Amino acid sequence: MLKLKVLMIDDEIDYCKIMESYFRRRNYDVNVAFNLTEGLQLISETQPDILFLDNNLPDGKGWTHVETIVEKNPHLKIYLVSAYHQKGDFFYDSPNVTIWEKPLSISLLNEHFATLQAEQ
Repeated sequence: MLKLKVLMIDDEIDYCKIMESYFRRRNYDVNVAFNLTEGLQLISETQPDILFLDNNLPDGKGWTHVETIVEKNPHLKIYLVSAYHQKGDFFYDSPNVTIWEKPLSISLLNEHFATLQAEQ
């Protein structure tokens, strides 16, 4: 069985540790970047299957890069996450792009990812 690869680009260290632990316990391969520059580089290097992208990062707005990320990685499932998101602030029409507001619940993660790894 191939491991699905998850990349998190988020500057909240505690959040990343919790998410990393969640996915590693479920046999995902996980990479974390705490800034946009490193994260964009890791997308190219690691070719993740799933991306969690924060918007408010120390070196820029993550969500402004969604169109480019999707164009270069059409297979990538992208979860845009932010504690400061207001409905209507951002819209991207793609079945592979989902917007979630922090904090994320374990039940939400289980609902979306429990069967995904099992399908691989």
